[in-house]
Amino acid sequence: MEGHVSSVGSPHSFLNVPVLFRGPVEPLVFLANFALVLQGPLTTQYLWHRFSTELGYNGTRHRENCGNQSADPLMKEVETLTSHWTLYMNVGGFLVGLFWSTLLGAWSDRVGRRPLLVLASLGLLLQAVVSIFVVQLELHVGFLVLGRALCALLGDFNGLLAASFASVADVSSNHSRTFRMALLEACIGVAGTLASLLGGHWLRAQGYANPFWLALALLIVMALYAAFCFGETVKEPKSTRLFTLRHHRSIARLYVVPAPEKSRMHLALYSLAIFVVITVHFGAQDILTLYELSAPLCWDSKLIGYGSAAQHLPYLTSLLGLRLLQFCLADTWVAEIGLAFNILGMVVFAFATITPLMFTGYGLLFLSLVTTPVIRAKLSKLVDKLEQGALFSAVACVNSLAMLMASGIFNSIYPATLNFMKGFPFLLGAGLLFIPAILIGVLEKVNPHPEFQQFPQSP
Repeated sequence: MEGHVSSVGSPHSFLNVPVLFRGPVEPLVFLANFALVLQGPLTTQYLWHRFSTELGYNGTRHRENCGNQSADPLMKEVETLTSHWTLYMNVGGFLVGLFWSTLLGAWSDRVGRRPLLVLASLGLLLQAVVSIFVVQLELHVGFLVLGRALCALLGDFNGLLAASFASVADVSSNHSRTFRMALLEACIGVAGTLASLLGGHWLRAQGYANPFWLALALLIVMALYAAFCFGETVKEPKSTRLFTLRHHRSIARLYVVPAPEKSRMHLALYSLAIFVVITVHFGAQDILTLYELSAPLCWDSKLIGYGSAAQHLPYLTSLLGLRLLQFCLADTWVAEIGLAFNILGMVVFAFATITPLMFTGYGLLFLSLVTTPVIRAKLSKLVDKLEQGALFSAVACVNSLAMLMASGIFNSIYPATLNFMKGFPFLLGAGLLFIPAILIGVLEKVNPHPEFQQFPQSP
């Protein structure tokens, strides 16, 4: 397929380079998430450190003294500022990415997946460069918001995921698609687990700067792989203008063009289901590090690393669980089981005041991530092959909106509920997960196999 790539002309002629070998998309997702997870908890801890220094808060986080700090107003102010700046970074990324990720994803249906993968890689690389400048030169933390917005301008991680999932849909059959998408998500989890274990120990040994430099090096390798090694999966890429409303119209067509009623209903409601699941996932992820840093847990960077590794381990355990459960259960039941374990884990987090209980909550999440590949596969089977990029652009838009809602809800509720129940956001997340559980069950009951309906090919 390399020859097809070279036929793609302006406006992306800078990508007309020889492909060294036809590599799969999974290494890109692995490298991207390794770099992001390496930076994520470190950024939260760096913000905590900066605000603690600026406010004169020097309270220890050692567990034996932690209980005496629960009412410390300075500690609560540090928590609130850290939570709010996390929100600002996510909002900045969303406002830019909402337009660009949908535009670029639908564009990839015409020009191929490789241009979007390269652009998203460069965006993540640029964000890492900005983070290094902030840490090394102690620039204002507002530059972190700028870095996040610049990354979103080039597609962000959501754009990379959109192109990656579309690439998998291009080459997989209906029968294998759920597992192939779970395999792609497992790459996210394995990378996250390794990066979390490394990041916590490295922070303790050498401080904040060096892990960011490693992330930058990995992202350079990733950009080179996307440009020179990824095997294009769109069979006949064509030169297409980027700045045109045609790409956004192709996304709208998925939901508004007349088609079998039940299928469009499934498309909309499955999109709502994955929106809620991602909102809870990223909302909990946003506050978990802060929850663990502060009283009564007061984890140090080593325990934060273990916790972040445990948080990403379900990507791998869910893949194994999905493979085993598919031998005896339909995908819908697998998704429902995953949601049940996710709800249980959230409830345990809400009442976790000691480290063993916190890790018990992480353990209960071992099947929590089987739901999203099931929903993505069901969505992919509802559209034809020429709409996969548009579909996963829509899913990327849903993902961005969910991340914004997650930050807005969880990072606002968390400081507001510190005085009466610190774990309340996790209880809220557990309650919200009943929505996709009900939706998935009802949709399967209404029409158990909508994905096998045939659609006319898009022009």
